[in-house]
Amino acid sequence: MKQSGNTILITGGGSGIGQALAQRFHDAGNTVIIAGRRREALEAAIAGRANMHAMALDIESAEAIEAFATALVAAHPALNVVVNNAGIMRYEAIGARRDLADAEATIATNLLGPIRLNNALVDHLKTRPDAAIVNVSSGLAFVPLEGAATYSATKAAIHSYTLALRQALAGQVEVIELVPPAVQTGLTPGQHDRPGYLPLDAFIDEVMALFDATPTPREILVERVKFLRNAETEGRLDAAMAAVTQASKGGGH
Repeated sequence: MKQSGNTILITGGGSGIGQALAQRFHDAGNTVIIAGRRREALEAAIAGRANMHAMALDIESAEAIEAFATALVAAHPALNVVVNNAGIMRYEAIGARRDLADAEATIATNLLGPIRLNNALVDHLKTRPDAAIVNVSSGLAFVPLEGAATYSATKAAIHSYTLALRQALAGQVEVIELVPPAVQTGLTPGQHDRPGYLPLDAFIDEVMALFDATPTPREILVERVKFLRNAETEGRLDAAMAAVTQASKGGGH
């Protein structure tokens, strides 16, 4: 993936990993558009930055995504990179009957959202030089967290979908998977400073160095996430699941 001179869309760009990525890519000499539900957060993220733009997007809505994609390409016809970062994580107790509203919202945001957005933009991207799609999954795609089972399942699905998309777009659009470990962000309550989680700045430093590699890795894997990414192939899945559960309660791993 080319490191400068791109026009990049980043969903979920008003906070956390999305905001940090957007600002780093902007610093590197790219035009960046961030999208999300909270207009005030988007405006704060782009404040004082020329060639950084904000657009509202309800990633749960199929109709909103189609309208957004049309408006995006009209306003930014040079768009050549899409980073599907928007996501939600809700804790759930799956061992008994429960209300599935959180699970359904998680699937709509984390899985259907990227699929719908890529579908709306793929024909445009195929016409652009140096085009790329970056899908953000999670270490929990490879080692699920019982207390966030639907989140983990959506990220496992994103991993599988990314493999297929890469094959479908070979030679036309570069397809990259970014796999975060547990990072100190506002994704869940108390996560922004949870012990054992990777500080956001340290994560982004490592991610940007990996993006700068030639060729860009198919999977952007910081060192911390390899504990999860390789757990099953290394015969450590049960131990890794126990460690993830401990870490989610503040115990680290």
